[in-house]
Amino acid sequence: MSKTKLIINNNGSIKIEGDFEIMDCDGKVYGLEGRKALGLCRCGLSSNKPFCDGSHRNNFEHEPKAFDLPPMKTK
Repeated sequence: MSKTKLIINNNGSIKIEGDFEIMDCDGKVYGLEGRKALGLCRCGLSSNKPFCDGSHRNNFEHEPKAFDLPPMKTK
């Protein structure tokens, strides 16, 4: 099985690709109708949250650059 990818798009959504399921906070699974790729909203403007509907266009600016997180703290 290949890895699921999350791609942080410039000025837009988080694209998710691969074999995945998305659940709400109660554990109920969204019906994705067989999709293997879709966009998740990160601007907060979508009327179809948590999914992107393109509302970010001209209203959201962020150019992501990958970086390393600090080491995890031990308990």
